[in-house]
Amino acid sequence: MTDEDDILRYDKMVESALRGVVRKSIEEVIEQHGDTGGMPGEHHFYITFLTDFPGVKIPDYLRDRYPGEMTIVLQYQFSDLFVDREKMSVTLSFNNVPERLEIPLAAISIFADPSVNFALQFQPLGEAIEEADLALLDELDDDDPDGDGSGPGKGGEDSGQVISLDQFRKK
Repeated sequence: MTDEDDILRYDKMVESALRGVVRKSIEEVIEQHGDTGGMPGEHHFYITFLTDFPGVKIPDYLRDRYPGEMTIVLQYQFSDLFVDREKMSVTLSFNNVPERLEIPLAAISIFADPSVNFALQFQPLGEAIEEADLALLDELDDDDPDGDGSGPGKGGEDSGQVISLDQFRKK
């Protein structure tokens, strides 16, 4: 038995529990409003995920357009929302073309619900993530140097639009 075996990995336990919050949030939307484009009240989810993470299934043109990371918005126009212990999937419209996205929960780097000023930021899970992916997350922090949320991409909730989430991060 090594010293590594004796260490309780609280960091991994917390990450797993917080990813459970993401899963439970999506489950509640499905239970309350079905799987076809409706959120309770003013709630809307910004979900940022690593496009190169193993198991992410998105069209090649989206992967080419958003190398490394992509943010989707779940608010009005989505369908076939699904989540289980390992992944989520949803159909969104990009340029009026419906596309099915499948995203492992471990690929999610940010989950935010701006309507209640709630956000979670995750460290990528798994051995497949390289330092370059972590550097990409650090670069996002640099997009809003004064921390006032006025970084590039603020606003804009069009279907399929990628936006900056710096305004929702806890610093």
